Order: sequence, then structure tokens, then C-alpha cells
Amino acid sequence: MSNSREKILSKIRQALTSKVPVPFEGSSSSENIFFAPTEELEIEFAENFTKLQGRFCFCNSFEEVVANINELTEARKWSKLFCIENSIKERLNALGCSNLTTTDLKDCDASITTCESLVARTGSILLSSASESGRTVSVYAPIHICIATTSQLVYDIKDSLKQISTKYGNKLPSLISLATGPSRTADIEKTLVVGVHGPREVFCFLIDS
Repeated sequence: MSNSREKILSKIRQALTSKVPVPFEGSSSSENIFFAPTEELEIEFAENFTKLQGRFCFCNSFEEVVANINELTEARKWSKLFCIENSIKERLNALGCSNLTTTDLKDCDASITTCESLVARTGSILLSSASESGRTVSVYAPIHICIATTSQLVYDIKDSLKQISTKYGNKLPSLISLATGPSRTADIEKTLVVGVHGPREVFCFLIDS
């Protein structure tokens, strides 16, 4: 074993057996770093969400959501909209949502889900595996449509995590993820590519409630 490796392992063993003082004691704090603006959270979320290439639509009712989805379906010539969440699937069907399917995620044009919350400061959608959609629906389809209500808006990620912790207690979902706009990367020659590891478009229909 080389001397340098032995020194590293020795330092690791020492760190595991002896407490190391925190170098910056004042760095850990429960105080908020970011403070909510005076404008409404709906506006803050919409502005930040659209800056990240998200497509936002504010609706007064669920009926208006369905009308907008049907317009999109016709304009984009979608033939399959995947949705398995009973909480919204039955309402979508009852209001005549076009081309809805529950059996073909692989070949669908877009997927429809709900979410845990919306984070206004970052324009993010918090999703979890606890929903009926599970882990894959929001990322597998080429287009993700999220239906949310104004009551699900929080200002910061910290507030969103606190909310989900209160909701599930010791039975947290096995997956909690933040979707911040369409999937994108600039790893290849610093060229931005959208839709690499997830949907290339994300729609959020926010219902006033």
C-alpha cells in the first residue's frame, strides 16, 4: 500500500472516531434565506416557470382546463393522452377530454398528472411516487401536462419539503423529485438540448381554488 493512500485512510479512520469541530458554526440556520415577494405566488410561479420554457395556463375551473387540453389535442394532432390518476381521470372523461388512454404510456403523445406542490421561487413542480402515476408517467412521455390548484402553491423548496413531510410523516414516498421546466442539458459541446432525459415540453394548468 502506498504511503499517500495510507495517510488518506488514516485520516478517514481518525475522522470516524473523533469529532471534528464545525468550521463555520453560524452557517447552519433555520432562518429563511429567500423571502417571498409582495406579489401573488401565482404570478411568481408563472414568471419563473415560463422563463424555463414551461408553458403556463391559469384556469378558473376544471372545465376550462379540459377545454384548453382539447384545443391542444386538436392543434397538435395528439392521438393518445395517458392518464391513470383516478382523481382527475374520471373528471377528464366526464367532461369529454379527447383521446384519453390508460394503457399505452409507451406510445402516448402526452401524459397528464397532478403534483404534490408548485414552488413559486424556482418555477418547479414537486412530484412524488405516492401518486397513482408513480415514478415514470411524468418523465417517460414526450410531453408532460400537470394539473394543479392555487392551494398547492408554496414560495420556496424548503416550504414544499416541509409540506410533504407533514403530509406523509414517517412514510415518505420512495421518490420525491423537482421538475423545473423541460428536461435539458448542455453537456455536449455546450449546446443546449431539450428533452434528453425527460419531456421536451411541460405544461402547467393552474386552477383557481
